[in-house]
Amino acid sequence: MQEKALALITELQHLQAQLRDPAIYSDVTHATRVAQQLKALEPKAAIASSYLSLLQQRQDAEQLLSSEKDPEMLELAKAELEDAKTQLPTAEEALTQALIPVDPDDERDCIIEVRAGVGGDEACLFAEEAERMWLRFAEMQGFTTHLLSSTPNESGGIKESIIEVHGYGAYGKLKYESGVHRVQRVPRTESQGRLHTSAISAVVMPEVEQTTVEIHPNDLRIDVFRSSGNGGQSVNTTDSAVRVTHLPTGIIVTCQDDKSQHKNKAKAIKVLASRLHAIEEEARREALGEKRLSSIGSGDRSEKVRTYNFPQDRVTDHRIGQNFSNLPGVLDGNLLKIVEALAVEEQRLRLA
Repeated sequence: MQEKALALITELQHLQAQLRDPAIYSDVTHATRVAQQLKALEPKAAIASSYLSLLQQRQDAEQLLSSEKDPEMLELAKAELEDAKTQLPTAEEALTQALIPVDPDDERDCIIEVRAGVGGDEACLFAEEAERMWLRFAEMQGFTTHLLSSTPNESGGIKESIIEVHGYGAYGKLKYESGVHRVQRVPRTESQGRLHTSAISAVVMPEVEQTTVEIHPNDLRIDVFRSSGNGGQSVNTTDSAVRVTHLPTGIIVTCQDDKSQHKNKAKAIKVLASRLHAIEEEARREALGEKRLSSIGSGDRSEKVRTYNFPQDRVTDHRIGQNFSNLPGVLDGNLLKIVEALAVEEQRLRLA
């Protein structure tokens, strides 16, 4: 345990040394990632440092007791030893939790797919609000986002969208958002004031390189078509949008955010690779019997990970059975309390 604590501190010092080197700032993306890695490691290193300090305190006190003759110094050494022995079990437990292996995908960029489920126009409106919530949360965490594709709904809101999130630890922070999100409120279009329930689904996947997943060109069907929705005049008047169909699985990915057909194709294949990686990872977890706090849902109201109850100003995460207030704040991106509570539960499951 002592060696592992020292390794954490050594890694922290290595990252700090990198950020002190002016040369690193010639690559802003790399510098940002190192800074994010440092920020993520600092709490663990602080726990390791506290643990090592207590070990040193115990050792010093034991040496003093074996060599000191002065009664006052002996009493002080006894008190120091007792204090160290009292605190060490708690410190060791905290260090054990800090050292629990994390999901290797946690540090990756990620892709979020948002889809309106049951509920018609109201589901489309909430899908757009949820999309904004995740974009705001990502921004608050220092990540950058890019909208790959969006399908608007004629009456407002969106039917579906695909978002890229870039930054160290993006997947680790956003993975808990996978699943079905249910909303209970009185829609703007409801003249009788009746409460409606609708649902959207979100799938959050780590972004992987195409080389990570084997994709045969013969397994792909590529269709091009004219882009729709926002994107600028030149986008909307050329066949730049790309639809990629993976024939063995039937997975379809559409990308239309760029003016370049080739760039849209590359982005669509990147999303496809992430989806295939997610399927493989899910199968691996099931084979190992691992429990997950995230799930990929169909948009059915009965299958939910979280409920947003507007009349009661309450957000309920059903995976941990906790309620959170200030629903408008949550929809404005203030998700950190919920994410941290889910991370604690995942850590408990990993420790078990």
